[in-house]
This record gives sequence, C-alpha cells and structure tokens, in this order.
Amino acid sequence: MSEFKIETDTQEPNLDTAMKVIYQWNYEPEVEELRRLYCKATEAQWVAEREIDWERPIDKDLFAAEPLGSAVPIEKTSYWKSLGEEMQWNVGRRTAAFRLSNFLHGEQGALMVAAQLVNAVPHTDAKFYAATQTMDEARHVEVFAKYINKLDEVRPIAQPLKDVLDETLRTDDWLKKLVGMQIVVEGLALYSFREMRNLTHEPLLKDLLTYVARDESRHHAYGVQYVSRCVPELSDAKRIELEDFALEASRTLIDSRNQKTFFTEALKIWSELGVDVGALMQSLQKERDELTRDQRPGRRLGPITGFVIPTLRRCGLLSERVASHYHDFLKENLGTNLVGEDVAQFMELLPDLPEDTGRWVMGELN
Repeated sequence: MSEFKIETDTQEPNLDTAMKVIYQWNYEPEVEELRRLYCKATEAQWVAEREIDWERPIDKDLFAAEPLGSAVPIEKTSYWKSLGEEMQWNVGRRTAAFRLSNFLHGEQGALMVAAQLVNAVPHTDAKFYAATQTMDEARHVEVFAKYINKLDEVRPIAQPLKDVLDETLRTDDWLKKLVGMQIVVEGLALYSFREMRNLTHEPLLKDLLTYVARDESRHHAYGVQYVSRCVPELSDAKRIELEDFALEASRTLIDSRNQKTFFTEALKIWSELGVDVGALMQSLQKERDELTRDQRPGRRLGPITGFVIPTLRRCGLLSERVASHYHDFLKENLGTNLVGEDVAQFMELLPDLPEDTGRWVMGELN
C-alpha cells in the first residue's frame, strides 16, 4: 500500500463550484414515483467484489471479436484483417481502454454531481434517490477501474466530456445539474453501455456492463420523472434557460471538432502500436460503401439524436425554438439523411423513448 498523502500527484487543482443547500422539513412522501424508485434502488444494491468474478481472466479471443466502436467498422477492412492476431488484440484492448476510461471518468463526475444533488434538490424523495445514486456511482467507478487495469491502463479524460462535467458541477442551479447529469450525461452513458453490452462477447465485460446498465436505467428514470414534474411549474424564462443548458451540453459532446478529437486520439494509440494509419485510412476509404451497406440506420443516430434529445422531448424541454438549434448543428455534423431537411422533418425522425428502459438496455426491446 502506498504512503498516505492528503495531496496526491493524480489530483487536479480545485474546481470552484457554487451550490445552494436546501433543508426539507417534510419527511413524508411527496413524489410517489421517486419514492418507489428509491425503494427499487435500495433493493437493487450489489457488491462488486462479490457479484463479479474478478479472478476470471479476460477472454482474449472473444474480446478480439468485438467491434472497435467507430462509426464505420474499421475491423472489417482488408487492412485490419491483414494484421496479426497479437496486433489486433493489442489495438483492440488499448482502444477499449480509451473508451472505458472515459466511461470511468464520467462515472466519477456522476458520483460528485449525485452527491451535490442530495444537498441541492428540494424534495425529500429526490434527496433519498440521489443518495442511492451516489452509492451506485462509487461502485461504477470501482468496477470500471478494475476492468481497465486488467486490460491495459487508465487513459486521460477527453476534453469535451470534462467540459460538460465541469459545467454541471459548477452551476448552482439544481435543475441544471439534473438535466446536465441525469438527461445528457446519463443518457449518453446508457445508450453507449447498451450498445457495448449487446456487441461484446467478452464474459467479464458483459457481466460488468449488465450490472452497471441496470443502475443507469434507474438514474435516467430519476431524471425523466423529476424533471418532467418540474418543467410545467417553470416560468418561460427559466424553461428557456434550462433548454439552452441542455443544448450546449449536447453540442459540446457531438460537435464534429470534438468527435475528431476522440478519433485522433484512437489513431495516435494505433500508430504507437505500429499500425500504418495511412494504409488503414486508404483501405477504409476504398471499402467504405461495402462496409456500411448493412449497417442499421437506428445505430447510426448515436446517443444524442437517438436517446438524449427524445428524452428532452419527453421532459418538455424541446420547444420548436431549441429544436431548430439542434437541427442546425446536427445537420452540419451528421447530414440531412439522419436529421432531415427542416425542423419538422427532424422532429418526425426522432425515435420515441422505450416504454421500459430497463428492458431496453438489456437488449430485450428494440
């Protein structure tokens, strides 16, 4: 065990945050759906050391069979197939470590925001639920760190994600914290965990993601149920402010320049391992049409368009005004084939949220 220090080399300088603390002297249930969700969360607590078999090694063959997580299936290119098995394993595990590291860092951000929400939300039922989420997030940080250390090493946080977490932690508005974390960040995580869980063949990772995704479906439900209750009570000015906060968080995560940052970091990792990135890109460009022919349109929507924005619509935070802003930047980043020519078409193309998010995240519903 390392020597104990109050200040460590891995800490960042303090982030100045502002938060108002609300006492609530009524201890009777006020928001029944949140009280039920709190009871469900207490019953669903799990112990990572007991429930997951950490002695089990990562199955290299099954792990190597899963996609790399890029929008285009690079692992199906002729160049990728020409790489030796050991090279494919190293590229795959280090790419996964990069992706999982950002899940890990996002979970730490969620841990701190959930703890803030215990203090900041005004209803006892909401405080109770935020307390269970704080425990969930601590467990998620624990399990992602353990798995990454078995696989490779923890990579630094991507700046776009850090920016969203910082803004959510900084705000003194508890509703913005709810929207920034429970709707945008948790929506992004839930969609991504579902996709990775359904695609992976590696047993240890699948077990981990199963436990985590079940928790995340409750966290998302907390945001939807609580924010949906609050929005009709807001003034027009306050609702617009909340819509714009969600818009900027979403824009930060999906902006093409930021997405290029993620991809550039992955290419850097591959290059360090000896991959000829130029040859890979040539193979990808030449074979792109064939590689994308059988892709399902729903998957290409991504977490923001496919899940976060529909959640905002459910919560009453997608007015025509803000929808036009979403359409403009999504059209610029994704093209008209995914978001439509105008706002009306964009709204029609948005999918509905699944009726049962818990079953959906387990792959039981489309």
